[in-house]
Amino acid sequence: MESRVNKNVLSLIEGDITKQDTEAIVNAANKSLRGGGGVDGAIHRAGGPKILEECIKIGGCETGEAVITTGGNLKVKHVIHTVGPIYRDGLHNEPKFLEDAYKNSLKLASSKGIKSIAFPSISTGAYGYPLEEAAGIALKTAITYLKEHTDIELVRFVLFGQKTLEVYERVLKRLTQIAFKCPA
Repeated sequence: MESRVNKNVLSLIEGDITKQDTEAIVNAANKSLRGGGGVDGAIHRAGGPKILEECIKIGGCETGEAVITTGGNLKVKHVIHTVGPIYRDGLHNEPKFLEDAYKNSLKLASSKGIKSIAFPSISTGAYGYPLEEAAGIALKTAITYLKEHTDIELVRFVLFGQKTLEVYERVLKRLTQIAFKCPA
């Protein structure tokens, strides 16, 4: 599914983030940046030791922040590592931290001249963020950013599994209907 925001494209696909041909992919990292399970482990395995070497030099990343490394053995030039929140109950700034993870990744991409970026669904795996709520935050943040910045031409969400894709599609349809609804 694709949607246009100004001249930019927001795309939703089911797939493997390590196989993307965008200039950058985003890693749902942990604070240590040393690899882990899920998306983080897959990116480190596919990207090879160069990514880990750079992550060790960086030293870590706080929740909601973003850092950048090479793409190593991946097709992409860059991996942007961001740390999403561990979901407890939604009352411990989780929505703000999740929004910051997306926003800071986009800002970092812009600052590096990156024109295309692919995101996973941050914090919805092992970190337990409710999928529908996380999709709303991810998509609203991307849409808002693209409305204000024209430098990133493609924001792609690469989603693991048909269920996750369907949730993101439903949320995107709802958000675009709200955005283009005319007053009665």
